[in-house]
Amino acid sequence: MPDRPQISAIICTHNRAAYLGGAIDSLLVQDFPDNFEVVVVDNASSDYANPESSTSRTREVVEARLGDRRLKYVWEPEIGLSVARNTGASEARSEILAYLDDDAVADPNWLRVLHAAYQSNQKLAIAGGKVNLLWPSGVSPPEWLSPGLAQNLGAYDLGESCVYVTAAGLTPRGVNYSIRRTFLEKIGGFDVKLGRVGTKLLSNEELRATELALELGWQVVYLPEAVVLHNVAAERLNKAWFLERGWWQGISECYREQLSDRAGIAQLGRGGERILRGVWKSFKYIRDPALRFENFVFAWGQIGYLSAAMRGLIFAPKSTTRH
Repeated sequence: MPDRPQISAIICTHNRAAYLGGAIDSLLVQDFPDNFEVVVVDNASSDYANPESSTSRTREVVEARLGDRRLKYVWEPEIGLSVARNTGASEARSEILAYLDDDAVADPNWLRVLHAAYQSNQKLAIAGGKVNLLWPSGVSPPEWLSPGLAQNLGAYDLGESCVYVTAAGLTPRGVNYSIRRTFLEKIGGFDVKLGRVGTKLLSNEELRATELALELGWQVVYLPEAVVLHNVAAERLNKAWFLERGWWQGISECYREQLSDRAGIAQLGRGGERILRGVWKSFKYIRDPALRFENFVFAWGQIGYLSAAMRGLIFAPKSTTRH
């Protein structure tokens, strides 16, 4: 049995064979002096080459690299990013869990920078780094894409200095994210009500973890040297995708507030105020296509927030006893 790894890199994947190989390869060539492992959690991929195929393309990509003993393949049949992340944590063997998106590429020093941060700070619960966007060949950002909306594609940059995060909204992004096992176990794992599930673009599972870390006296840090490049899928470069993403972001925000005991009638007021603010700013920046669209997406997302809040009010249990 090999020595216990000092850090575990985890990739959760679903039907992303075109990108997955690059993500795995970027981990297998890490400039990390100690032992590490790479765990790929196949979250019910169904991208078979043809109806007669017995092995998905996703599994083929991983199996082609299993000659490297640091790599491990795990099958998770229940679809859901948070479910897959929790499975990865249970299968990994180290105290530090580093999550890389299946369509991202890590810089060679990624694991080394993350590992060093945890070794130097025993109160560190969560750490992540800069995320730069990797555009398809021959494609440029559309004029209607603002820096704010680019964050929906994974962009994350708090500057060139280490930053301790004290506001949950600035939490490291899931594309480039690490967490201490003891803290993750303390909060019961990633909340499966949050995080992407199939085509439902739910989110906020990282933000919720940061909220809990700060409440419990742990620390969260941004590390500018832990850099990841995130591929921008061509199919996301249309306004419809951003509107759908905004809608699910609003629903995710509503769920997160419910988990934080901030549900109820007040959500209707908050959602209504945000819709009006987004619409007003859309008109305010009508000559700026990027800011106009960003605020329209924000307003649209708050309609999703309100719809979820109203369902919560209608179907909320009568008992408010907490367990």
